[in-house]
Amino acid sequence: MAEVTGAELIAEALKTQKVEYMFGIVGVPIIEVAMAAQAAGIKYVGMRNEQAACYAASAIGYLTGRPGACLVVSGPGLIHALGGMANANVNCWPVVVIGGSSDRNQETTGAFQEFPQVEACRLYSKFSARPSSLEAIPSVIEKAVRTSIYGRPGACYVDIAGDMVNAKVNRSKVKGVSCCPPPPVSLADHSAVTEAICALKAAKTPLVIIGKGAAYGRAEALLRQFVEISGLPFLPTPMGKGVIPDDHPNCVAAARSRALLQADVVLLFGARLNWILHFGLPPRFNPNVKIIQVDLCAEEMSNNVKSVALLGDIGAIVTQLLTCVREHGWKYPSNTEWWGSLKEKIAANAEISKGLALNTTLPMNYYTVFHHISQQLPHDCIIVSEGANTMDIGRTMLNNYLPRHRLDAGTFGTMGVGLGFAIAAAAVEKSRDKSRRVVCVEGDSAFGFSGMEVETMCRYNLPVVIIVVNNNGIYSGLDPEAWKEMAKMGDLTSIAPPVSLLPEARYDQVMTAFGGQGFLVRTAEELKSALELSLSDWDRPSLLNVLIDPSSDRKQQVSTAL
Repeated sequence: MAEVTGAELIAEALKTQKVEYMFGIVGVPIIEVAMAAQAAGIKYVGMRNEQAACYAASAIGYLTGRPGACLVVSGPGLIHALGGMANANVNCWPVVVIGGSSDRNQETTGAFQEFPQVEACRLYSKFSARPSSLEAIPSVIEKAVRTSIYGRPGACYVDIAGDMVNAKVNRSKVKGVSCCPPPPVSLADHSAVTEAICALKAAKTPLVIIGKGAAYGRAEALLRQFVEISGLPFLPTPMGKGVIPDDHPNCVAAARSRALLQADVVLLFGARLNWILHFGLPPRFNPNVKIIQVDLCAEEMSNNVKSVALLGDIGAIVTQLLTCVREHGWKYPSNTEWWGSLKEKIAANAEISKGLALNTTLPMNYYTVFHHISQQLPHDCIIVSEGANTMDIGRTMLNNYLPRHRLDAGTFGTMGVGLGFAIAAAAVEKSRDKSRRVVCVEGDSAFGFSGMEVETMCRYNLPVVIIVVNNNGIYSGLDPEAWKEMAKMGDLTSIAPPVSLLPEARYDQVMTAFGGQGFLVRTAEELKSALELSLSDWDRPSLLNVLIDPSSDRKQQVSTAL
């Protein structure tokens, strides 16, 4: 029987485990792994930074349910990827990172880029190991993929010694490993389901919260049935948007603060009581609130607030709840004081936002920009967003109508994820018969973390539309005249505000330098025209550099947290 190399075994094992995408930066010793992956039918996207590559691979895991692979070189290359691994683990997204390392016979000798990679990755992953031999590669890859998707999803690491990449072994000595089955599905305890239904029926001000765990769990159809049959108001977390469309009559996102503060029973679907939900504690939550928690991780139950624990697969548990609601013939009335209060707050907040959005002064503010963007975006587009005010205001003004169609800084609050996420989404869409638009809405500071990835978009003809909302700084900046006057006063390293960036930086020219479309936008008319042209161009990416008032801010908030 013919011989096979280590690189070929890695690629074939990944393909067997239904890994379809690989992102990375090649170099010694893993160039041949990328080539073997392409030969095996895996799509390889070469990135400009390992961190962005890992962000992209993890987004594949969220979007498709199968982990993407991230391929990195040894030492510094792997260290750059650790941020993406940590982000994937905190976000609960599956990803498999494959790192080259120094040759086995050079360990402890000070080899090129030698680093304790397996040990280092244990802090940032669910599984970290090096195959003991070429024959062991398929079983280790299978375990990495299986571990990344079983239980709470996350990052896994496989270390490949440099001398194993081109080493050969007879195929007859390699034990074949089949694709791991889908994660097992478990049901919640029946008594806990009964307790949850009783609590909902007794509630005067109930609230459903839908998190990104519900999106990852593909529970959208069942959850919509549950909300409509039960008549309960629901609130999506940032990446829970679109599991049920944002324009659904039961969505109370525009009354978020009131809904959280006054709810007496909260039913959490795939959301954690962390900083995004203010830990479930006063002053943002009712001190006597009763929490019902649907999660597949037992350790998450009663974290910060004691809860009724519905442990198991979210789709299976929603089915259990639906069965009980139907059997009881129960529906929360639509004419309650609670519904009236929520609708009143929704209308009041809409008026405030409308007033800001229709402001015609120049430079534009955030609300004006997002108002005009929202008028033109297709309902099925995937929105990637990061930044401070850019992400927070965009979340409230840019609706999502489909699940897994919003990707943002996530649970870890990571800046720099945007372009990697957008590349992953665009790669997936390119493989579909009918592609959907990917629109990446960035703050100017956030764009700076991974801006060089626009070259990646141009190289692979990924028609991402990037909108940089440019306020000349982090949170806020200075206008060009103020910057010039300040520069006359002395050394900018001593006097320039730490939050400031170069005023009116030409990010659009970064895109045109690589062959994409770039637009400098100052007015609403220019914004509408540039966005229309960008959305009509499916052959290349575009970047709209939208200059806004450096002092523009959010409307007054009850809390600065999401």
